[in-house]
Amino acid sequence: MTDFHGTDGTRLAYHETGQGDPLICLPGGPLHASAYLGDLGGLSAHRTLVRLDLRGTGQSAVPADPTSYRCDRLVDDVEALRAHLGLARVDLCGHSAGGALAVSYAARYPDRVGSLVLVCPSPRVVGLEITDADRRAVVELRRAEAWYPDAFAAFERIWSGAATPADWAAITPFTHGRWDAAREAHVAEEYRLQNVDAAAVYYATGALDPAATRAALADLAARVLLVAGEYDVALPPTCAAGYAGLFHRAELAVQPGGGHSPWLDDPQRFVRTVVDFLGR
Repeated sequence: MTDFHGTDGTRLAYHETGQGDPLICLPGGPLHASAYLGDLGGLSAHRTLVRLDLRGTGQSAVPADPTSYRCDRLVDDVEALRAHLGLARVDLCGHSAGGALAVSYAARYPDRVGSLVLVCPSPRVVGLEITDADRRAVVELRRAEAWYPDAFAAFERIWSGAATPADWAAITPFTHGRWDAAREAHVAEEYRLQNVDAAAVYYATGALDPAATRAALADLAARVLLVAGEYDVALPPTCAAGYAGLFHRAELAVQPGGGHSPWLDDPQRFVRTVVDFLGR
């Protein structure tokens, strides 16, 4: 673990693993500690992964100002990390809500982004609507799974507006390409590492400006790879295609059998996809 300081003096931690050119990795959640990313399925064999613990998570300090957990405010921490590393431009990899942060950084500092890898990124930052019909089309693909009847019933209650808190937990298998005891344990650990109070601030009013972000992304010169999972209900492949279309130079890779964390479902395919893109 190495640390540096944000512009407001908050001590921030990052973790370097692997070899090769640095790839700054921004975790999702929002506000999960970066440990759940691991080595992204073995990507550390090809790049030095620089996993940032966002403020208030992992080994980073809790800020004095809780409003600094907002996504737009966290852009300053990514920029401070770039300066700390002495890089003129950075290659960024953002997962889920971390994808929203990576996109926000690219919109504000387009000339400081070499390439952008978005892994099942949150669509909220660009105002992309995901409909119930979009999700239902993906859900229907899982009918052969043993857990499907109970999880589908929970989704139907959510769609009808009659959901209970337990229903949101019950649909978790739909966000994973494989659901077994090991994956369930991984998810439990991932959420144990979340700063729940900070997560509630991440998308607070004023944190996102989808129209301005879309306009900035249309002119982004950096190359973009958007990795989506075939089974991801958070960002179904058809919606991911629309997301990729917002960029000037974007490629979409839909991983067969992949969920919201595709490096867990098929590590070799995921690593090959990202390495092929970054190596061009």
